[in-house]
Amino acid sequence: MTTATSSVASSSASSSSSSIAGNGEMTQLFTKLLIAQIQNQNPLEPTDPSQFVSQLTQLTQVESMQQMVTQTSASAAMLESMQVMALGAQVGSDVTAVTDRLVLSDSVVSGQFTLAASSASVALVLEDSSGQQRRIELGTRSAGDVNFDIDPQALGLTAGSYSVRVETATSESPEVEVQGTLQSVRISATEGAVLQVSGLGTISASAITAFNGRS
Repeated sequence: MTTATSSVASSSASSSSSSIAGNGEMTQLFTKLLIAQIQNQNPLEPTDPSQFVSQLTQLTQVESMQQMVTQTSASAAMLESMQVMALGAQVGSDVTAVTDRLVLSDSVVSGQFTLAASSASVALVLEDSSGQQRRIELGTRSAGDVNFDIDPQALGLTAGSYSVRVETATSESPEVEVQGTLQSVRISATEGAVLQVSGLGTISASAITAFNGRS
């Protein structure tokens, strides 16, 4: 009985090993453990074969999940590379992006925001790194798009980084969109595609709302 059991065990182990061979180190380790389990089982109380099938099924599921993760990562990397290539082809184009920060030099910065309701008073508020604020009054505005221009020289604003927001009499806080020229594109290990845009500095690709062509 012992001889017959060992023969069946060896045959089963060989079959199992052949069916899952070539699937990596995890499979090889599992195969060794399975063979040891079969060879050292009690011949008078052999292990239920369904348990081996269950273990093999679990191993297959784990390996399938690992393959899916690997394929997903590869696909994401490919899509990111394609995105960077597409954005790279747009370098030199005018773009519009949502932002809450401006990088001013001596050039005029143009932008817009959209009001959901009319407001008796609307203002752009710029704040520099030291906390100094500058209000640009835009007066009474109806609901809809509001365009604006910021001329640093005319306003006496020094070059540098400024936060920007909209204040209204209705307490509405619309997003600010600013136009600039796409200057460069690079890949960040943590942020993905990172864009350098005039008037905006460094922004993420998701901030872009429109490509306006080349000037």
